[in-house]
Amino acid sequence: MSTLATEAQALGEPKDRIALFRNYLQNHREQLDKRFEAKDNIRDIVKGRANAVDEVLRAAWSLYPWNEDIALIAVGGYGRGELHPYSDVDLLILLENSNSEDYRDSLESFIALLWDLNLDIGHSVRSIRQCVRTASEDITVATNIMESRTLAGNSALLEQLLTQTAPDKIWSSRDFFRAKWDEQIARHRKFANSEYNLEPNVKSCLGGLRDIQMIGWIAKRHYGVDSLAELLPLGFLREEDLSLLRRGQDFLWQIRYALHVLSGREEDRLLFDHQRTMARMFGYEDDDARLAVEQFMQRYYRWALALGELNDLMIQHFDEAILRACEAETILELNPRFRVRNGHIEVTNKNVFKKTPSALMEIFVLMAQNDAIDGVRAATIRLIRDHRDLVDDKFRADPRVRRFFMEILRSRTKVALTLRRMMRFGILGKYLPEFGQIIGQMQHDLFHIYSVDAHTMELVKNLRRFTYPDNEEKFPVASRIVRRMDKPELLYLAGLYHDIAKGRGGDHSSLGAVDARNFCENHGLSNRDTNLVCWLVEKHLFMSATAQRKDISDPEVIRDFSLEVGDQVRLDYLYALTVADINATNPTLWNSWRASLLRQLYAETKRALRRGLENVIDKQDWIVDTQREALKRLEDHGFEEEEVQAIWKDRGEDYFLRERSDDVVWHTRAIARHHDMSKPLILVKKSSNVDLEGATQIFVHTLEHDNLFAVVASTMEQLDLNIVDARIYSSTSGYSLDTFYVLDADGKPISDDEERCQAIVDGLRQQIEQPDRFPEFMSKRTPRQMRLFSTPTRTTMATDINKGCSVLEVITPDRPGLLARIGRIFYDYDIKLQNAKIATLGERVEDVFFITNKKQKPIKDPELCEKIQRAICKELDEQASAEPRFS
Repeated sequence: MSTLATEAQALGEPKDRIALFRNYLQNHREQLDKRFEAKDNIRDIVKGRANAVDEVLRAAWSLYPWNEDIALIAVGGYGRGELHPYSDVDLLILLENSNSEDYRDSLESFIALLWDLNLDIGHSVRSIRQCVRTASEDITVATNIMESRTLAGNSALLEQLLTQTAPDKIWSSRDFFRAKWDEQIARHRKFANSEYNLEPNVKSCLGGLRDIQMIGWIAKRHYGVDSLAELLPLGFLREEDLSLLRRGQDFLWQIRYALHVLSGREEDRLLFDHQRTMARMFGYEDDDARLAVEQFMQRYYRWALALGELNDLMIQHFDEAILRACEAETILELNPRFRVRNGHIEVTNKNVFKKTPSALMEIFVLMAQNDAIDGVRAATIRLIRDHRDLVDDKFRADPRVRRFFMEILRSRTKVALTLRRMMRFGILGKYLPEFGQIIGQMQHDLFHIYSVDAHTMELVKNLRRFTYPDNEEKFPVASRIVRRMDKPELLYLAGLYHDIAKGRGGDHSSLGAVDARNFCENHGLSNRDTNLVCWLVEKHLFMSATAQRKDISDPEVIRDFSLEVGDQVRLDYLYALTVADINATNPTLWNSWRASLLRQLYAETKRALRRGLENVIDKQDWIVDTQREALKRLEDHGFEEEEVQAIWKDRGEDYFLRERSDDVVWHTRAIARHHDMSKPLILVKKSSNVDLEGATQIFVHTLEHDNLFAVVASTMEQLDLNIVDARIYSSTSGYSLDTFYVLDADGKPISDDEERCQAIVDGLRQQIEQPDRFPEFMSKRTPRQMRLFSTPTRTTMATDINKGCSVLEVITPDRPGLLARIGRIFYDYDIKLQNAKIATLGERVEDVFFITNKKQKPIKDPELCEKIQRAICKELDEQASAEPRFS
């Protein structure tokens, strides 16, 4: 009997025993936490926690009268002797038979005592027969029993249970493996089949602790081993594999232990709340290129990738050894180096890669080009791992290797899949060392939901998706473009290199273009193709920035964009790359509005290129054409030209430049019918512009007042509307004519039923008629993730001589009431808003405002410009002490 048990039995009062056990556990926890802070061996700490709980449970068990027909069993992770600070303590109270009435009072008292100790107990009371029946029906129960040990009581009972639940009785190793593999597939699918979750679960994500445990479970079930070390004599698990598994488990255990300590509860998710703290805890510091948290998370992702790769290897081995052991073999010889055995490629002998290093690239070419190949044999995966150090400068300079790589990019199918396999097997990062640098590199924001390498692979996959028939409806223009491309491999190359220089400091687009040029020249691409790839890498953000932040209804904007693009080929490639990039950054960024902006820019640029850059339409011609077409249609509705011109007389050029003729007709007819001009005119309809589908237009014609934009913006937010574009027109007669394009608060098109539209009209009219009664800023709960990313607001301010206004750009995390707050600052500083480009990119907004002073002139006073920017930064960051960043 242990000293603790003796002390407990000497105490007469239950509360004294509870205090004794609590103090014992608390003392051990404090000691273990100090050892953790001192970076002591994590295995000893985790095992030490289990040992301390063992002592308490045995001492507590000894307080009650038991016979030889009952035992206290540790199962699951606790059964393995592993416990983190707040892990569940899983127990099985095992009975020889199903009659537990003799122990009812003792069991109730025992479990109540454990709860009083604040242990997270998970327990069941079952007989051996009940356990066998439940285990035969539930793979999780069967797995828990496999990882069990006797804490107290008759140990022979557990031996009987293990005998009756052995593979020859229930869950044969074949059935067990199939069930656990299905379980793993479902678990991986839950986490998007990626190691690169922004807030990964260190237990359940790909490359997490469960993947390590999976290997142990299958090995134990099939080979009857109690530890992975016992697999070494069998040959397929080697010392370096075992070392990797142990070191990887140690790293994940360190993270999990820290998560429990920081959270004060069981927590397996590496949430943003803890990532920065843990980066400091693990000794990382910010440098000029990357944040400490990005360095820490890259280490996590690389471990997850390595462990996931080893899990793949072992699962493939188990598949061959267990599921396919009795399968009739079908062998297809490919060449002297490779053959296909039952759908999986393998080398013809173990010295293939040693004798012919280029075969390390050739195997991926064969997989890309042969539909009969489903995967790689386990032994060949190991040989690839063993020989990937052969991928050196000599290997990269081999003409055959370079030709093989280009063949992969030119393959008719499986391009994205093959590149992913190359990355997973460690070949892609070796062959392209610049790509190897970005593997696992995190981008610590809410805009990018993937690491740089995962984003790149997703982009290439998107480019391939454009060729699939079922994506024609979602990506009609991109699908047509990519399908007719003569050299789609140039697009894949641009995708591979577009973000390859991230994390180095400096302009990643320019640095990436240098890397891309080196690749193209080394791989024998023509000057024309090389220049196209490098231009795409350098300008990969150009089209999205133009569409979302500039006025693409302005002929000068189209002209400038067209001059930079230069020809139709570049336009096609850039459009496809841009669409793929946006969707690979964060799928929520892609909505009908953003799609329509890019399509409109593409269409206008295409027309400009067809006319010839020397024949770009003059602004005045554009205006005259719009007026002529609108007037003709209005005359068809019975309007006289004089009547129309009277309505148009105080309209500025921008109105006819930016509005389509059918919207001019819509506005003019409504204004003519609106007899009480002292009241606001508000119209709502789905956009008539086919290029701007999905958005709803809200037209506001009212007497101008300084607070108008702030009032409208705040009211729209209260109506759950998201402004995606704002066109503000002032007139000499004191009226404001504004067009707002809106989506629902979740970024989707709003319903166009009459009731919803009338609610919008009524809400806006009520607020506009009482401009001095400014609506309250909406109070919405900021999502947890956004609260953690306290990125300061950034502003820039410059003068646009051509437009005769100042251009204010605001980049800030999205938040409730943002536009209304900016509008209120405009009011405070006597600023007139002439135009606005509203762009919400995930959780970040990049808004551009075209503003003037009261005299319709640009704001040139440097001191005033600084004050305006400081006021915006202070207001949006909601902290007077926040240090604004502006230029």
